[in-house]
Amino acid sequence: MNNRDRLLAVIQGKELDRVPFAQYDNIAPNKEVWETVGRENVGLLRWSGIHGIKAPNCKSEAVPIVRNGIKGERRTLHTPAGDLVEEYTWEPALGTVSRHERFVKEPKDYEVLRSYLKDATVVNREDCFLRDREELGEDGLPHVSLMRTPFQQMWIEWADLEDFCGHLADCPEIVEECMSLMADKIRQVLEIARTTEVPYVVFGDNITAPIVGEAYFRRWCVPVYKEAAEMLSDKGAPVFVHMDGDLKPLWQAIGESGVGGIDSFSPPPDNDTTPAEAIEMWPQMRLYANFPSSMHLAQPAQIRHRASEILAEAGHSGRLVMAISENMPPEAWRRSYPEIVGAIEEFGAP
Repeated sequence: MNNRDRLLAVIQGKELDRVPFAQYDNIAPNKEVWETVGRENVGLLRWSGIHGIKAPNCKSEAVPIVRNGIKGERRTLHTPAGDLVEEYTWEPALGTVSRHERFVKEPKDYEVLRSYLKDATVVNREDCFLRDREELGEDGLPHVSLMRTPFQQMWIEWADLEDFCGHLADCPEIVEECMSLMADKIRQVLEIARTTEVPYVVFGDNITAPIVGEAYFRRWCVPVYKEAAEMLSDKGAPVFVHMDGDLKPLWQAIGESGVGGIDSFSPPPDNDTTPAEAIEMWPQMRLYANFPSSMHLAQPAQIRHRASEILAEAGHSGRLVMAISENMPPEAWRRSYPEIVGAIEEFGAP
């Protein structure tokens, strides 16, 4: 089997020759990884999409900035109801965004956000997914991204978490109207997914229980997950959610959500749910388990031992992908990847 075949076998519940190992595309340099451990041993998951957003009456512009010697951008979103501004820098080591100023800062900003959301139209960009699938070939799969669910989208993309929670208490009507508009966009993307040969779809929600809490998770995330699962039920395309944090308070709700896969499932020692618990609790769940980021700094024997533990806890269930889906310390993969590959070889076939 090639890497694409193994990943599809997990998705489709088919027989495997071994547990797949895959990384987010270029989270470590693909070519160097393959030269080190073999192309046949590490597959790729490439964030891809089937949709775009057009807002004909809005415009976005960005100007470069430098803050404390670090480059970034100041971005302005112009809408018929006014402007929103955010400011961010690029984290030097990992290349990720660090936001210093958010678009939504006070209640009046939701009127501007609402104007943008009403103007925004979902457009079909199936060509992006098809191009990615062709380019990946036998190496892996497009990781087809949906929008984040409304609660997660609000605090990750639009407003500071503390401000957003205050706004949700002080002016719930307009906040919830904006979140409902976000949910409508997600439905439109799912309509595209229904007519596209996607293997699965992913909500990039970055779920962690201490932030979202069970009440908000059930109110703002679970209904969207359930609707997505129902819309795609006749396609055999499971709904994945990027849940990369502590999950224990959400266990029951996750089991009732219709979610068929957890992307970046994060086992101990970094987070609180073991593969054994997940396999037992959620009989249909596929686990794209991120190898714990902290373990990349351990000694080789410790890395091999932890990888073997994760494999043993999931057993020969056919529902585990050993993945690298969170940032690692730079160059640490050179020590950890050979040990992970070795543990998978030792674990063998079902």
